[in-house]
Amino acid sequence: MAGIQDFQEFCDDFNGTVATLPASADPATPWLVDDTSSSGTPTYTTGTSEAVLTLASTTEVENVCLHFGDSLDFDIDLLQRVEMRVKTVATLDSATSVAFGMASARNDAIDSIASHASFRLIGSNSVVVESDDSVTDKDDISTGASLVATYKRFVIDFTGGKSDVKFYIDGARVAASTTFDMSGYSAGLQPYVQIQKTSDANTDSVTVDYVYIVSKRA
Repeated sequence: MAGIQDFQEFCDDFNGTVATLPASADPATPWLVDDTSSSGTPTYTTGTSEAVLTLASTTEVENVCLHFGDSLDFDIDLLQRVEMRVKTVATLDSATSVAFGMASARNDAIDSIASHASFRLIGSNSVVVESDDSVTDKDDISTGASLVATYKRFVIDFTGGKSDVKFYIDGARVAASTTFDMSGYSAGLQPYVQIQKTSDANTDSVTVDYVYIVSKRA
């Protein structure tokens, strides 16, 4: 019977009292926030079973990313399943984009990340998916689904191998007619959640209920 001898699991339910997520390495948590704001003060908190990233009301370009500080702890060849339960606001401003999934080293521009498998909302509440392994790029593939202020469960499935990565929303496979091939990448990935805006005063947010990752043991 499969068990801990075969698989490792990572889960963060963001429990505890509300606290600001760290912007520099903290031995108490694997998470780190990159915040590119210059005048505004976006907030990024964890606790009471949620992590919340909220843009500031200042009219400026902002990018707030929750990730593992580019510590790529999850070998793509061992990954099995990545699950995140996420919600955003009822109506995203057209200046706002949200992305989350698994990625190599982060970048303000999602399309400039070398390798990743991601769910994205780009200036609207419509969800698209994409993958990139620096060889094959499947960009902004429609899922026919939307994400608003109610949680949905998002899954990236690697059990069929990295040459056939699959995406699910609330248990239903999405973008099934597209083959998401990441076989050109053979290193580590990290979980990430990113919200950003072009110069705009909106205070959109993204909220994560939990992050759950299953990987084979090396």
